[in-house]
Amino acid sequence: MAEEERFRCQICGDLKKENDLIPAGSVQSSITDMITKKHPAWSSDGYICQGDLNRFRLNYARDILGREKNEYASLQGADKEGIETGDHLPKNVNIDFLTNLTFGDRLADKIAGFAGSWTFVAIFFGVIFFWVSMNTFILLSRAFDPYPYILLNLVLSILAAIQAPIIIMSQNRQEMRDRLHAERDYEVSIHTDQEIHRLHKKIDYLMKSQGQRLPEIQNIQMELMADLVCLQGKSEPA
Repeated sequence: MAEEERFRCQICGDLKKENDLIPAGSVQSSITDMITKKHPAWSSDGYICQGDLNRFRLNYARDILGREKNEYASLQGADKEGIETGDHLPKNVNIDFLTNLTFGDRLADKIAGFAGSWTFVAIFFGVIFFWVSMNTFILLSRAFDPYPYILLNLVLSILAAIQAPIIIMSQNRQEMRDRLHAERDYEVSIHTDQEIHRLHKKIDYLMKSQGQRLPEIQNIQMELMADLVCLQGKSEPA
């Protein structure tokens, strides 16, 4: 019986039977790229032994998993950086605003709040009614402010002159608070945009990276399983 022809593996250089070798042209292109980097003399017309091919398959799978781990770590680092910069929790501007108020500011706000209430309106009309009644019907000839109530007009003018700037000061602070709220709303919008951008990066990573690499890993697994089945078939007695 003629001796079975043997071929040389391009990686280990050993002479082996054709059944123990894999044609280089049938090797997956991604595995071929890895082999070419380490063995520039690789040719698609030659052969590679099963052991060397499995070794490159495992190295390729480890390389894919390592790249995924590094990419995921970079995404996690971006999230961590965002948390450390404090953009994850918008602060309450009302607390900072109220903390910086002086005694005069608080007093003006209370006076303005009281002047804009129905209680003030009721008291105001009650005082005027009492004033007019005292000087018109009760005191009669001994009235301290007879008609046309010049003293009452003077008191009301002084009250209006004092009340107006106090109300304006309170309104200015309210406008300042509104500006702070508007700035905070803008910051929250920027924060939301950043979070959406991070989510898009993660989704794009899953769709692009995982969608490409998972089939490759599954293909390598199927090839390894097929090789194991083939080896088991060879090892079984006829």
